[in-house]
Amino acid sequence: MKAVMITFDQAHYERIVDVLDRLNCRGYTSWPQVTGRGSVDGEPHHGSHAWPSMNSAILTVVPDERVASLLARLRAFDAESPRLGLRAFTWTLDSEGV
Repeated sequence: MKAVMITFDQAHYERIVDVLDRLNCRGYTSWPQVTGRGSVDGEPHHGSHAWPSMNSAILTVVPDERVASLLARLRAFDAESPRLGLRAFTWTLDSEGV
């Protein structure tokens, strides 16, 4: 299992949730408004007068066999609109849990 943290411009929200549904990645936690600035380029997303756009974030736990498909679709979304911003990070999880 992998944890996948996806941070993105709010404009991507519906598309990302749709991809999670299509890949049968049922569970996730979302934060509808997060602020930040990318580490490479792009404009800050602070929800302010100077930088009005906002980001969102989703954390989901995905079976290993679905991770590559999810990341490929997210890369495609980012390639379509690179100035909006979309990043995904993965962590390997152990099998112990509640």
